[in-house]
Amino acid sequence: MHTMSDEFKDAMARFPTGVAVVTACDETGAPHGLTVSSLCSVSLDPPLLLICVAKSARCSPVFERSAEFAVSLLRGHHTELARRFATSTAEKFAGGGFARTPRGGVVVEDALATLDCLVDGRYDAGDHTILVGKVVDHRLADGHGIPAVYVDRKFTTPSPAR
Repeated sequence: MHTMSDEFKDAMARFPTGVAVVTACDETGAPHGLTVSSLCSVSLDPPLLLICVAKSARCSPVFERSAEFAVSLLRGHHTELARRFATSTAEKFAGGGFARTPRGGVVVEDALATLDCLVDGRYDAGDHTILVGKVVDHRLADGHGIPAVYVDRKFTTPSPAR
C-alpha cells in the first residue's frame, strides 16, 4: 500500500537535481558533513543560498549550532563520495581529497565550485531544517566539468551539449 509520503517521494524522485556535499565544523574544528540535493540560489544581492538538513542526520546538531557552512558542488565522478556522505558513517572524510578554505571550512578539493556561507537564517520545515547561507567566499574550478545529477534515486551526469 502506497502512502501519500511514498507517492510524494516518488514524484520528487522524477525531478533531477544537482548534488553537493555540505560541511560544518564543530566547536573543536572537526568537520561534519552530508550530501544534499536540496540546494538553491535564493538571492543575488546579497548572495544567498539555501540547503535543507534532515533533523535525523547524525550531523544535524552541528549544523544547528554552527554559524557557517561550506558547500562543494560535485562532479560526475564524485558519486562514491556523495554516497558516503549520504550515510551515517563516521568515516566520511577518510581517504582525503578535502581542503580547508581561507575561512576554515572543509571542501572537496576538485569540486566544480565551492562556497563559504555564514548562516543568515534557520527555519523549521517538518523533518528538515532550512538553512539560508550568505555566500562570503567562493571558488570556481578551472573549466566547467560535468556535474553530478541525482534523478530516479540514481546518480548520473547530463549529456554533453552538442
